[in-house]
Amino acid sequence: MPKMTGAKYLAQAIHGYGLSHIFYMPYIMPLSILEMDKLGVKAVQSHGEKAAAYMADAYARVRRSPAMVMSQSVGAANLAAGLQDAYLACSPVIAMTGRERYFHQRRHSYQEVDHVQPFAAVTKYQATVHTADTLPQYLRQAFRSAVSGTPGPTHLDLENIAGEVIAEGELDADLIIEQQFKQVPPFRPIADAGTIVKALELLSGASKPVIVAGGGVTASGAREELIALAEKLSIPVATALNAKAMFPADHPLAVGTPGNYSRECSNRILCKADLVFFIGSHTGGQLTLDFRIPPQGTPVIQLDINAEEIGRNYAVEVGLQGDVKASLDAMIKVAQQGQDRTKWLTEVRQLVSHWKEGVEKHWNSDIAPLRPERICRELSEHMPSDTILVSDTGHSGVWTGTMLDLKHPTQSYIRCAGSLGWGLPAALGAKCAAPDRPVLCFTGDGGIWYHIAEIETAVKENLHVVILVNN
Repeated sequence: MPKMTGAKYLAQAIHGYGLSHIFYMPYIMPLSILEMDKLGVKAVQSHGEKAAAYMADAYARVRRSPAMVMSQSVGAANLAAGLQDAYLACSPVIAMTGRERYFHQRRHSYQEVDHVQPFAAVTKYQATVHTADTLPQYLRQAFRSAVSGTPGPTHLDLENIAGEVIAEGELDADLIIEQQFKQVPPFRPIADAGTIVKALELLSGASKPVIVAGGGVTASGAREELIALAEKLSIPVATALNAKAMFPADHPLAVGTPGNYSRECSNRILCKADLVFFIGSHTGGQLTLDFRIPPQGTPVIQLDINAEEIGRNYAVEVGLQGDVKASLDAMIKVAQQGQDRTKWLTEVRQLVSHWKEGVEKHWNSDIAPLRPERICRELSEHMPSDTILVSDTGHSGVWTGTMLDLKHPTQSYIRCAGSLGWGLPAALGAKCAAPDRPVLCFTGDGGIWYHIAEIETAVKENLHVVILVNN
């Protein structure tokens, strides 16, 4: 086995897992960053740990693969706070922090605080790496855990404030890159055939079914399968914000986004449904208007890769545990053509049309300053066909989620899962992930100020993004 420093091993591993960029706040593993540079891995330095975490979050979501963010010990708590969005959005971000030497801990060392508890709230897995020779084992597990099941952040705490013990230490180890864990999902289990039959029987017998597609559809890359199943069974489709790009906005079965950041018609339709099929959805409070839409007691089918999510918020008639893409494909193959639902589909289209008629005057308004509905309409009409739209939270999420339509299947939409100000640094991370695609950040006069210093990062790193501020 070759002998090398921990710094070199980490750089080679990051390169081997296919990461083109990492995001960091100095001073952390500088020797490793130098080694990464030799391999063509770009280290993007932000103006704050939270901004670096937001960049990594968007990078991971756009690529559907792991991302890495790093900071020294004193910035660890800031970094943990920044991981909240990646955690809520099920984004596979691997965080690495320096840590005061073990012998100095709990002795009031300078700037020393506990790292375990802050990161425990926002990660799936964390470990402390005390020596260079243990790095390979913990690093592989951090990648495995980040992308497996429901994706999410992981954390490695490296010995010494900037990880010097790991960087400078030597290890004898072969570089092992587990190819399966370079992307989301690493496995595609198919839901049990018996439960698929039961689910299809329920869907076939329902008079007013609705599909609700969640972020798991996006993570699985199941857009085509979702459309195919909906068309075959003649079932309207509502999309969570995290699945906004997964169903054509102009499709006759499209319902829009339900919940808090919603179209009124979407909520009305779900309240009328006699069966709801949640696909890759946590059935969370924002999507369901605090677990009220659809009303509790509505018959539910739920498909998720993570079995413990099934039935969490709605009791299920049938639970399907499996990868969304693979399981929907299996359903399509055995499903019979859907029953004639002309009456239900006519009612759904009337509700959608009525809502659109109600906002038409705002979409077309010429008043100054511009109404946000008009801004969204213009973006819908003129964004390039491969645009990545990055939406901040709050009103930015409301406007883009409800009033903006994606016209092309090659457009993407990622949105903030919780922390105002996420939009600008996330747009930079998205651009790093897809340098050849146009990236548009939609933020507001509140959100832009949180991390406005990252405009300097965009200039320094030559990241050409469009930033729209809805003031």
